[in-house]
Amino acid sequence: MTDIPVTTWSLEQTDPDDLRPAAAPEGDVRIVRSEVPSPEYSRFLYASVGGDIRWTDRLGWTYARWAEHLARPGVETWVALDRGTPAGYVELEPQDDGVVEIVYFGLVPAFRGRRIGGHLLSYGVARAWDLSQRWPELAGTERVWLHTCSLDGEHAMANYLRRGFKLFDTKVEEQPEGPAPGPWPGAFPV
Repeated sequence: MTDIPVTTWSLEQTDPDDLRPAAAPEGDVRIVRSEVPSPEYSRFLYASVGGDIRWTDRLGWTYARWAEHLARPGVETWVALDRGTPAGYVELEPQDDGVVEIVYFGLVPAFRGRRIGGHLLSYGVARAWDLSQRWPELAGTERVWLHTCSLDGEHAMANYLRRGFKLFDTKVEEQPEGPAPGPWPGAFPV
């Protein structure tokens, strides 16, 4: 296996007014919060959205690890549904001192290119800014941040910049090149 250079960009918003929302897409697209912590559903979303872009860090998580993570105060999963079918999701995770990270965001491959991503990201960022309204034990949000990398979808960085995120760090690291795992083995042609 060979190594490839992977660039990781970290972006942030430091004021709710930084958010530049995208227009809602055509059709019956709704965004709902997955309020019942469900390791099965969260793993399904993770594998379905990230399978073709090499999201692998959580594939080895046990059921107990998923349950522990999802039960943390303020961890939220917001799901875009296109006519009732999960099209993508955004996961929020509070950190110290009023910081909220958008840990995961993306669309299932079949739903990309339909203007759902900008709308879902806009909605997720707004929910990051008002997270303490749903979780009063958390400090009010003062910063929302995320990272993306050169392995993510080709439109990811442009979407983040259009939503008002500003770049604050760039790193390049060598990573082993491997096949995309897909939502299940062999799901994507080589």
